[in-house]
Amino acid sequence: MNQLSLEKRVQIVNMLLEGNSLRAISRIADVSINTVIKLLIDLGTACQQYHDENVKELNCKRIQCDEIWAFIYGKDKNLPPDLRGQYGFGSIWTWVAIDADSKFVVSYLVGNRDAEFANIFMQDVSTRLNNKVQLTTDGLKAYLDAVENTFGANIDFAQLVKMYGKPINSEHRYSPVECTGIKKTIVRETPREKHISTSFVERQNLNMRMSIRRFTRLTNEFSKKIENHSHAIALHFMYYNFVRIHKSLRVTPAMQVGLTNHLWKIEDLVKLIS
Repeated sequence: MNQLSLEKRVQIVNMLLEGNSLRAISRIADVSINTVIKLLIDLGTACQQYHDENVKELNCKRIQCDEIWAFIYGKDKNLPPDLRGQYGFGSIWTWVAIDADSKFVVSYLVGNRDAEFANIFMQDVSTRLNNKVQLTTDGLKAYLDAVENTFGANIDFAQLVKMYGKPINSEHRYSPVECTGIKKTIVRETPREKHISTSFVERQNLNMRMSIRRFTRLTNEFSKKIENHSHAIALHFMYYNFVRIHKSLRVTPAMQVGLTNHLWKIEDLVKLIS
């Protein structure tokens, strides 16, 4: 990346963050697609490292967790027989934990939606917190043992399950389904019922769908390699936490949670690999 000027790298990263495809960025910035991919890899690695080293000792009160689906190389039903069941091909999930007050993404993990990754995810969440919190997840059963193994009794834990009916307009294949109700289940200790919610983390899932090209449905912009998928996610969350001003907070989530006292710019992200 030494051949590219800082201005050119900032231009490329801006386009990555705005949801442009790799080939579109290559054409607009007049650089090789391999150059774009190399920048994504280097910056994604640096963002993940910065998050791991600096996001810790957070004084959060309410944490919401959820998982968002995507796929690598191809959907499960379309995979060649020799790739089916192999990790990094087919369905992949991104686990996300967000602080409901500061909107800061405390932890994220790319992997399968199973007990193994649930435990890894909860362990990572716990290492970044400084105090007892109220935790709300969806109804995934893997959370039950993962939270128990990680936090024990030192957490107020509840699960929220949404129940859905038929699509609002059943004549269209991709019509949204109608939410017919919710069920709140207190699992451990005494979480406050009014704070049992996954609304903020679900809104973050929407941000990912809108901002990361690889999550856009019904296109050919899906990830071909799990490594590049992970790098794009790391870049997105670094930008979301430290650079993008939250509309309701009027500061970045990182400023709100106390991890920085100033607004980062895209240049600051790029300089992580300088």
